[in-house]
Amino acid sequence: MEEYRRIADRVEAAVRDGRLRPGDRLPPQRVFARRHRIANSTAIRVYGELARRGLAVGEVGRGTFVRAAPPLPGPALAEATGAAPIDLQLNYPVAEGQSELMARALAALARPDVLAEAVSGPAAATGTREAREAAASVLARPGWAPDPEGVLFAGNGRQAIAAALSALVPPGGRLGVEALTYPLVKAVADRLGIRLVPLALDEEGVRPEALAAAHRATPLAAVYLQPTLHNPLSVTAGEGRRAELAELLRRLDLSAVEDTTWAFLVPDAPAPLAAFAPERVLLVDSLSKRLAPGLTVGYLVVPARLRAAAGDALRSGAWTAGGLALAAATRWAGDGTVAEAVAAKRADTAARHALVLRHLGGHAVRTSPHAYYCWWELPAPWRAETFAAAAAERAGVAVTPGSAFAVGAGTAPDAIRVGLASPTRAVLDGALGRLAALAGGGA
Repeated sequence: MEEYRRIADRVEAAVRDGRLRPGDRLPPQRVFARRHRIANSTAIRVYGELARRGLAVGEVGRGTFVRAAPPLPGPALAEATGAAPIDLQLNYPVAEGQSELMARALAALARPDVLAEAVSGPAAATGTREAREAAASVLARPGWAPDPEGVLFAGNGRQAIAAALSALVPPGGRLGVEALTYPLVKAVADRLGIRLVPLALDEEGVRPEALAAAHRATPLAAVYLQPTLHNPLSVTAGEGRRAELAELLRRLDLSAVEDTTWAFLVPDAPAPLAAFAPERVLLVDSLSKRLAPGLTVGYLVVPARLRAAAGDALRSGAWTAGGLALAAATRWAGDGTVAEAVAAKRADTAARHALVLRHLGGHAVRTSPHAYYCWWELPAPWRAETFAAAAAERAGVAVTPGSAFAVGAGTAPDAIRVGLASPTRAVLDGALGRLAALAGGGA
């Protein structure tokens, strides 16, 4: 038997006899390798084998946790994918009839002359004038519209974030972020050698005094913020808070990356932070949530003084958009596809919010009628990691513990984020009911 399987067998035995319990965190793979005197590559294979057996679950920025035993298939999972749990970690909304809407533009792209132009090579970071104008129309909000000349294109929103951070923060530099932030930002910062500085939150997001204090302690290179429908808390900053943050950015001589990926769901949201400090803010967005992640583009709205740096970051990171995706996105913006999908998803969030209230209304849950996620502060004695493991094992539902979003040691709350977008409403209804029953049953 190969060495990695023998070691995986020993870990499985520890799980079966209770030495390792559901929710226990396994050490990082490098630490595991040192303890067992094996190569890092062998440790990677051990963890892969544990995941294959259903004994461990891991996520970038969070760690690897014991699941105790493989999830068992059953009738309750009939609408999920086979024996896998219902996944309320991933969060990609799909509106009814969306595929038919998107197909209209793709049919036009199937013409040989149009297709040849779209796939002739990678798109430039600046795209085309038509693409920039289409992007500006998609991103425009009441009280604000971006300058099309300031729009750059990435392969998706995540790549746009990576490019923005790369352009603003040097290796070893400090980036201010919400104390609970998008997990991918943690992973990107780690890759780029950026140190994250958690900033305290209130009911409108980052507190200005927390940002000022962090910069005063040791200067920040930039700040990353989600002012509208913060993920995972669903809070939205008002106009007064945005104006205060904009003035603070000017006074501290700081630039900000504003992530508006989910903001399209709020029809009456205040104008973005970029409207209050256009010379200080790089706005990031994409079509992944509006339409679909499989064929998407990311948008960067960049002040003139930073366009060269942001464009260089996109090119050097190989983060520019593909020609076919950019051509499709341009057509979807012009033919009404994006607008129709957005309207459908705004209605869908309200229906899913009603399910949250039905099943979790008696719990400490933070959400919004416009949000595709909710933040659940678990009742005692539940720990977040233990609940997540028990939810997968006993309820067949995958959720994300608060540690995935927390920045800084000792800041992880006993809370979980529940993604509401990916399953059908019927599946979500059943999943929320099982989670509520699990919470009521105790750890």
